[in-house]
Amino acid sequence: MTIVAVTKQRKTMKEIDDVYTMDGTVDCKGHPADRRNTGNWFAGAIILVNQGLATLAFFGVGVNLVLFLTRVLGENNADAANTVSKWTGTVYIFSLVGAFLSDSYWGRYKTCAIFQIIFAMGLASLSLSTYLFLIRPKGCGDRTTSCGKHSSMEVGLFYFSSYLVALGYGGYQPNIATLGADQFDDEHPREAHSKVAFFSYFYLAMNLGSLFSNTLLGYIEDEGMWVLGFWASAGSAFAGLVLFVVGTPRYRHFKPSGNPLSRFSQVFVAAFRKWKTHMQEGEELYEGEEPKECSSNGARKILHTKGLKFLDRAAYVKSEDFSDQENGVHNPWRLCPIKQVEEVKCILRLLPIWLCTIIYSVVFTQMASLFVEQGAAMDTTISNFRIPAASMSSFDILSVAAFVFIYRRVLDPFVSRIRKTQSGGLSELHRMGIGLIIAVLAMVSAGIVECYRLKYAKDCHHCGASSPSTLSIFWQVPQYVLIGASEVFMYVGQLEFFNHQAPDGLKSFGSALCMTSISLGNYVSSLLVSIVMKISTEDHMPGWIPGNLNKGHLDRFFFLLAALTMIDLMVYIGCAKWYQGIKREGKFGEDDFQDECKV
Repeated sequence: MTIVAVTKQRKTMKEIDDVYTMDGTVDCKGHPADRRNTGNWFAGAIILVNQGLATLAFFGVGVNLVLFLTRVLGENNADAANTVSKWTGTVYIFSLVGAFLSDSYWGRYKTCAIFQIIFAMGLASLSLSTYLFLIRPKGCGDRTTSCGKHSSMEVGLFYFSSYLVALGYGGYQPNIATLGADQFDDEHPREAHSKVAFFSYFYLAMNLGSLFSNTLLGYIEDEGMWVLGFWASAGSAFAGLVLFVVGTPRYRHFKPSGNPLSRFSQVFVAAFRKWKTHMQEGEELYEGEEPKECSSNGARKILHTKGLKFLDRAAYVKSEDFSDQENGVHNPWRLCPIKQVEEVKCILRLLPIWLCTIIYSVVFTQMASLFVEQGAAMDTTISNFRIPAASMSSFDILSVAAFVFIYRRVLDPFVSRIRKTQSGGLSELHRMGIGLIIAVLAMVSAGIVECYRLKYAKDCHHCGASSPSTLSIFWQVPQYVLIGASEVFMYVGQLEFFNHQAPDGLKSFGSALCMTSISLGNYVSSLLVSIVMKISTEDHMPGWIPGNLNKGHLDRFFFLLAALTMIDLMVYIGCAKWYQGIKREGKFGEDDFQDECKV
């Protein structure tokens, strides 16, 4: 009878697991998520299309913003470039705001919905203000016709609208990636495999939306049809918002876990107060009301790890830690549950890996700046057709699409067979390292192309001092293709890694780390260019990156970035070897598992 009872109990638990998710997600009504009616690829596909439409809308403004500032608002090139850098950096800083609100109070769905509304309103305001106040005289803003002067109020309204767009897209972006990942149950083998695939398709959706913006909308705006281009972006944002709301009944959700700043501060304060306390090896630490806490917000229990032992003092129990000893009420600034301590450990362990991704972002940002300047100084004509230098980024997007397919269908299964594993071929840390290696090759390729560009410019006797080189712009294709390949390994791996390794209550923060890496990459790139120009222009030299690239040495800057990325790769390998993955307990406690991340 005992064996029969155990068998029936196991069968009942398996039936429950087949019906409801095991990672703690709930449906839109707050009930345990039914695997058959929520999440999975139906909800995931809605989020992918939504992401593509939002990206199309955002880059429909961003791709030619520098041209709008110079042609319509009359800013000079330096001021316009500086304005765009600040605006782009601000977009990614706002991602931290969205992640904080999502993880702490609103949850991912509500945060995505609110910031998408702000995003759509910002685009509508930008389109309307451009039509009513900025395109004067009518038809201005193309290659030949400059616009008249504008009042401070009109310019202010433009900047208000553009930063509303930045706030909406920045706050939305990290949460939509995490919400999409929430649609797949980590505790279910098939869905866990689909979750890994989702990140690749998510990045692909971003690039396809960007491809449409860079080609069709970019051409429309370059021809001076700014209002049409901005309204097309606004329409795309509204379509994405409607689609997102339509999918509401099918989404799975994690409940917000409260303000992480106070939880983190409590751990540091409690550990510091006990810094003189001597702890015995294997001493029991305070567990708190873990089962109750986990069930209330859907978060899985994090198991204790041995590293960063100083923080364990925060969970070491002393009599004075309890304000009401009879009822067992503890002071949270003197004693923290071990799960809370492990949350802090997880984030601290992520930071060295995150810092190593910033140099890669410096390489990535060159595609929108120095690659374009290099291309503009090359032969951009085929017969009588002129190829815009910025449109070469289409090869990057095509490369991303190709390498997503190659990795998912060819490389990953091949490595899995060699390593004889079912969980996948390359870990996230492996892929990020490969991304850095390919980034080095991309910079070397760009440097070699620049050497030949300078050679052809000097060998052209009938060309002027500032004339473009006779070297075809299509020699840039390899460096764009390599950057695209590196993105598939680095940024997709980064999205997976931070989502997988962040605690359940801080996954939006994990996705925001990816975006802040890009933001800091922009700022570090600007700083690096300033330092290089200050040093290289001493003794009245033109410098490495002068206005006339034929007089400079842009190749040396590319080789410098290759060297810095190689050094960064060495540091990254050390950090990856040191890294200790998060240890979680399954929602129902059947199996403990550790996410192994070895290089």
